[in-house]
Amino acid sequence: MSFKKISLSLLYFLKSNISKGLLWIGLKSKLIDKIMIVPYKGFGNETEIYFVGRVLKDRGIENSNPEDSTWKNFKKMYKRFMSWEIPGVKIKAIFQHLEQTVTTDEEGYFSIHLKSSEPFLLDGPWQEVKLELQDYLVKNQKEVLAVNKVFIPFKNVEYGIISDIDDTIVPTGATRLFTMLKTTFLGNAHTRLPFPGVAGFYRALAKGNDGIESNPFFYVSSSPWNLYDFLMEFLEVHEIPKGPLMLRDLGLSREQFIAGSHWEHKLRQVEKIFEIERHLPFILIGDSGQHDPEIYLQVVKDFPGRVKMIYIRDIKSSGHAKLAAIEKELKDFGVPMLLIKSSHEAAAHAAAQGWIPEAAISSIQQAAEAY
Repeated sequence: MSFKKISLSLLYFLKSNISKGLLWIGLKSKLIDKIMIVPYKGFGNETEIYFVGRVLKDRGIENSNPEDSTWKNFKKMYKRFMSWEIPGVKIKAIFQHLEQTVTTDEEGYFSIHLKSSEPFLLDGPWQEVKLELQDYLVKNQKEVLAVNKVFIPFKNVEYGIISDIDDTIVPTGATRLFTMLKTTFLGNAHTRLPFPGVAGFYRALAKGNDGIESNPFFYVSSSPWNLYDFLMEFLEVHEIPKGPLMLRDLGLSREQFIAGSHWEHKLRQVEKIFEIERHLPFILIGDSGQHDPEIYLQVVKDFPGRVKMIYIRDIKSSGHAKLAAIEKELKDFGVPMLLIKSSHEAAAHAAAQGWIPEAAISSIQQAAEAY
């Protein structure tokens, strides 16, 4: 066995036992006095739904305000990352005629994947799934319930959109560690601003050319699940279409020091969306900073004929020869890729293809020019 594997096994053993000890202390000392189910929005088709969630100590993190201080922002972010996860408890999911009971893993995560032999009864695109905690953990515990929302394509859907977040929607400096940590821990959903024109462009894509807001958005990022509520609030504050948000766990695992690489995580999540939303064509949006073009190329190879367009925000001054090679290879598969500096460029192209109306371009251009 290599030194790396021995070190990983030792660290994982220590981490697991420390976590178990802290959980026991937290429950016995009543430091953990309130439990919550945190469901993450999911997606599905006419006969199946999928989503993940987590069971944690409720730390009472509220939405932010524009006037919140840097210290207040830091305290909220500290609470998000210093989570107290609850492993080994059962969660029951109930949706229409289906039920599924699952057990949380060592980090408190659970996943629900319900399949039906008959089509679901749908009255709209967003469906509600009831969740119930089956275990009694703290003294005087009341029912621990949650409701999750799952998107199922309903009517007038022209295409789906899958978008990265970091340096695609919002400048984060993901390629520069200090800048990324500073913007993550000291800002909030109001002070973090998206690239100009992004909100307008994404709203136009959601409505499509028929003007009906029915085209679904899916967000895939390598940010940790700890940031889920922060990112969902960010989308709402800046009027960017909401949708399922696929993040990742950054904790130590049995196999890796960090649970999954950026490439592996993003490719796996994007392809999960393609597998479940099997009747939808997609527009993919990313940036040139963290391998999005390479990941999207692999998606095109694995799902031929399913990708309409790839937009890549150009945030790097180098590496264009590699991007040109990827663009050429994509062209061989019949998929165009456009390197853009602003959302206006992408909007003008989408309008020319008939995917969004021409009338949407002017406001997007004004926002981009104001940057």
